[in-house]
Amino acid sequence: MKKSLMALGSLFLLGGTATAQKVEFQEYKLDNGLHVILHQDKSAPVVITSVMYHVGAKDENPERTGFAHFFEHLLFEGTKNIGRGEWMKMVSSNGGTNNANTSDDRTYYYEVFPSNNLELGLWMESERLMHPVINQIGVDTQNEVVKEEKRLRVDNQPYGNLLAQVKKNIFKKHPYRWATIGSMEHLDAATLKEFQDFNAKYYIPNNAVLVVAGDFEFANATKWIQQYFGPIKKGADIKRETFVEDPITETIKATYQDPNIQIPMMVASYRTPSMKTRDARVLDVISTYLSDGKSSKLYKKIVDDKKMALQIGAFSFSQEDYGTYILYGLPMGANTTEGLLKEIDEEIVKIQTELISEKDFQKLQNKYENQFVSSVSNVEGIAENLASYYLLYGDVNLINTEADIYRSITREEIRDVAKKYLNPNQRLILDYVPSKDKAQN
Repeated sequence: MKKSLMALGSLFLLGGTATAQKVEFQEYKLDNGLHVILHQDKSAPVVITSVMYHVGAKDENPERTGFAHFFEHLLFEGTKNIGRGEWMKMVSSNGGTNNANTSDDRTYYYEVFPSNNLELGLWMESERLMHPVINQIGVDTQNEVVKEEKRLRVDNQPYGNLLAQVKKNIFKKHPYRWATIGSMEHLDAATLKEFQDFNAKYYIPNNAVLVVAGDFEFANATKWIQQYFGPIKKGADIKRETFVEDPITETIKATYQDPNIQIPMMVASYRTPSMKTRDARVLDVISTYLSDGKSSKLYKKIVDDKKMALQIGAFSFSQEDYGTYILYGLPMGANTTEGLLKEIDEEIVKIQTELISEKDFQKLQNKYENQFVSSVSNVEGIAENLASYYLLYGDVNLINTEADIYRSITREEIRDVAKKYLNPNQRLILDYVPSKDKAQN
């Protein structure tokens, strides 16, 4: 089940019926191109100030990968008016928290403050945009931070290279083919001017959306937004290249040796369409049907009944331009990855040739109804999703209407989409195994 980007209209389940509760918002654009979205929620005395930039790993030079993620760290170094190392102290001393995250498609920064600190949050984000200090000491410091993060989360993490290896082998032309964290060699080789140029190109008001969500007054918010963000100059229009992948018509086979594992992983992955498409949403439903929870088809059959695997799963990793649909499993005892794949393929063929039962279909709808409720129960989640729906989908109101799209998916569509995308000749089989040295120990 899609967790992070499926922020949908809130529903109250009363007496077996569902009543949608709209997420109210206002949106407008400053003269410099900055898009602004305001969502008022006075249920708790907190306010979120956040900015999402339309820049991710896919916007990088192939010889300078890792820049977008690097900037997630670098832009906390300080600004003209916030001293180096003072950002976090300023947030925490005013009762707030903050963080940032990067994907292949966008970079997101946010602060959560007590509601009386809205002006501070807006000023800080405007400082990050208008007056970032990008110097050699900051680059060198964050270079070491990123290297340590890569060692911790990727290099020394069991199965930590799974997604990177899938992307590397399933994309041939598109920049999704490299890992979001990028290459440390590329970062080492980059000059200070290259970092400054990347900032000047992408961290501009006309490539961003500002979201204010929580307990605030509209008059104050709009006044301070104009005061702090209005003077920032519009940047040059960004020309983005379009990358079109050739269809996969025969099975791709690849091998990766992971020194951190003892059990091989079965990995089968399919290239799928943009998250903006209806088919991508149907694939979300299929992954829920196959592997969400202990009563799901794959878990019950392969883990519970046949006891062939320690873990089994399917998930749809949807992105702005393409997605990847990934099946995985850890065999138990004498069972093999080939045996797991055979069992999974049998279940996929059933989906492709038979309609799922009405009982299972109703169960799926109930799961999504619950997901819809929880997705808008947290104002921080609402803020991020308002930004995503604007920046990546081009329709902020999807936060209220995407639930209807999921509800309208039929059993016939589930069958047809599985038949369209989940075929053996359209996939990557990744032999994800312990390194030979590890296997000999």
